[in-house]
Amino acid sequence: MSRPWTLPAAAALALALAAPLAADAQQPAGPAGGPPHAWLFGTWTGGIFPASETGGAGCFGQPSVIFTQDIVMRSSPVDVAMRQRLVQTATATPQGVEFRLVPAAPPGGRVPLGAGFGCADPNLLRVERRGNNEIVFPDCSEFPSPLKRCTTP
Repeated sequence: MSRPWTLPAAAALALALAAPLAADAQQPAGPAGGPPHAWLFGTWTGGIFPASETGGAGCFGQPSVIFTQDIVMRSSPVDVAMRQRLVQTATATPQGVEFRLVPAAPPGGRVPLGAGFGCADPNLLRVERRGNNEIVFPDCSEFPSPLKRCTTP
């Protein structure tokens, strides 16, 4: 006989166990053994233009780049929609992280406008850490300025 409370109880337990994991993902530095790019998780401003406001709703409301475990999203100065790229691999480097992104076009195909970051290889993104809350995308023409992490006041 099925108990009507077992499914809601199981869902509540799963949510309770997942909540600490979601909170940990927001921290600037990941735990030992976590993904090499955990310190990047969050919202960043600047890059396209020099970063101005980094605190509060002004920054979070109009980010330039958002990093998650599996996706890198970027804004475009000519479109409202964020472009998202799936992370194929993330590798730690002495200066930061190197992302291999899922190809934006089939082999030999044309890469859609705004799909990359203006780097030589649209499927590769190198991120260099300049400080706790500052990064750059070296040799990426669409992001010539440093990016700064959006913070809560």
